[in-house]
Formats: sequence, structure tokens, C-alpha cells
Amino acid sequence: MPLFSVDLEIEIGQHEVAKAFLAAIATADVLVISMAEHNGNYSAAFKNFFDWSSRINGKVFQDKPMLLLATSPGARGGASVLEIAKIAFPRYGATVKATFSLPSFDANFDTQKGIITNGEYDIKLKSLIGSFRA
Repeated sequence: MPLFSVDLEIEIGQHEVAKAFLAAIATADVLVISMAEHNGNYSAAFKNFFDWSSRINGKVFQDKPMLLLATSPGARGGASVLEIAKIAFPRYGATVKATFSLPSFDANFDTQKGIITNGEYDIKLKSLIGSFRA
């Protein structure tokens, strides 16, 4: 997607990828969003996608229950971007039910097996997922 600007929106109209994204959200029962943290904030790619989508529907997340996730190589595990999203997303139609941060990604996740290796974090995430299933 090109970088959002009002001038570009006037020129090309609503972006088709943003329309498809909003249509997919409409069919979802629950949203699980894993946030990348860049310098303590949203990634530029996410923000751009969000900007295009929010111009079509200000309630981007369409009142869906949401689990927010983040991780990072550092000890805070993306906690900054989670806090920003947890505060901001409800203004855009999110019902943030829970957040989960996995700190020290390299020490707590096995990329070969695709699993959390720290038992405490693994249990916490599985418990959060279980609460959505209930």
C-alpha cells in the first residue's frame, strides 16, 4: 500500500486492500493482533494500513473482542506498543479483553519448534486463549 495521505486518497479513492481487511474483520468472532514494536510504537507498516482502513470505517475493529500480543528481544517484550494500542484501539471499535507480552523472545521461544519454552509464559498465553474459547 502506498503511504496514506488525504491527497492520495482523493486521487485513488479507498484502497482495495483496506476494504478487504475490513471485510475480513466483519466475519471474525475474535481478533488476535500481534503488534510489532518499532522504537516503542507501532510499526510504520501497521500505522499506514490502519490509516487507510480508518478512513473507510472509523470503527476499524468493529466492536470485536480482541487479544493483543507483542514480543521483543528485550525484557519489556513490546510492552510500550501494547500500552499504546490498549488505550487507543477502543476509540476505533476494539474491545480489548486481554494483552500478552513475551519478553526476551530469543530466551523464551524456540523458533524451530514454534513454541514458548518458558512454562510460566506458555501457561499464561494458553489461559488467555482459553478464556476466549469459553
